[in-house]
Formats: sequence, C-alpha cells, structure tokens
Amino acid sequence: MKRFLPALSFVALAAGAPLALAQTVVPAGSEIAFVSRQMGVPVEGHFRQWTADITFDPKAPGTGRVHFDVVTASAHFGAPDVEKEVKKPVWFDITRFPTASFRSSAIQATGPGRFDVSGRLTIKGQTRDIVVPVTLEGQTARGSFTIKRLAFRIGDGEWADTSMVADDVQVKFRLTLAGLTR
Repeated sequence: MKRFLPALSFVALAAGAPLALAQTVVPAGSEIAFVSRQMGVPVEGHFRQWTADITFDPKAPGTGRVHFDVVTASAHFGAPDVEKEVKKPVWFDITRFPTASFRSSAIQATGPGRFDVSGRLTIKGQTRDIVVPVTLEGQTARGSFTIKRLAFRIGDGEWADTSMVADDVQVKFRLTLAGLTR
C-alpha cells in the first residue's frame, strides 16, 4: 500500500497561505501550516519558505494589500519520504509550479480586530477565489481556512480517492507583525 499524506496547504497557501496584516512579517514568530487527513488520521505540516508583501492600516482596511508567495518544495512534514513524494507532479509538481501565491483583492473589517481578506489563491496553476478570516491581536495575525485539494489538482490521478487522502485541507497561520500602527 502506498504510504502518503500530503496535505498541502497552503496553502497557503498558503499560501501560501494568505493573510497577514502589517508592514513587516517577523519570520521568527510566524508560521504557515496545514492539516490534512490520510485515512482519517490528521497529518500536519508547514512551509519553511515563503515571502509576504503586506500593506495594512487597521483604521482603513480597504486600502490594504496582502501578497504571499510560498515555495512549494519547502513543505515540511517531519518525514523525508513524504517530503520527497509531495514534490512529484501528482502533488505539488515543484518543477513546473515552484510557488503558490495569494493576491488580495479586498480587505473588510468584520468586527473589532477581525477582518475578511478576499483574494485569489493559485496553487499548481489553478486559481480560486477565497475569503480568509483574520483575527488581529496586538502584533499577531491569526486565522485558518479550508481548501479543497482536488480543486488545485493536488493529489490527483490515483490519489483523487478521498477515502485515502481527504479533499479538505485546513490552512492555519500565525504572523508576527512589525510596524503595525493601531
């Protein structure tokens, strides 16, 4: 039986996972992670390499911009065989699609310290509109959202059977921000 669990992410998006709020993201206190399920068992991972370009004013969220680029080859599961597997064409296809990206189109306040960031998430050449809820607490932005891996052709072909690897992938992020004025 094939052993695997790529969940992806992101992405992350991921990606990259999207979303953060501030002028500068402090990498030491930030993370873009993901959770998928293989045969019902949660499989966690995170991306080791990503960049963010963020402009945000909590008093005028509509003027903000959030851009993320995630290096898909940096998916880390703590298992070298899985990390090698997710780089293959059936999963992230890192040769043809070395990055996943998120580009915001709108940021809207939804309550005190809460925002919805709308935008386009691109993974493996597939682009989808998403809305990412973000909570801002002090200098930290947190949030999570779920993507359908098959909508991004991640784990297609023989891996399209969702009884083996679930279609839902939860992307979670914590971003420490510097330069945020309130």
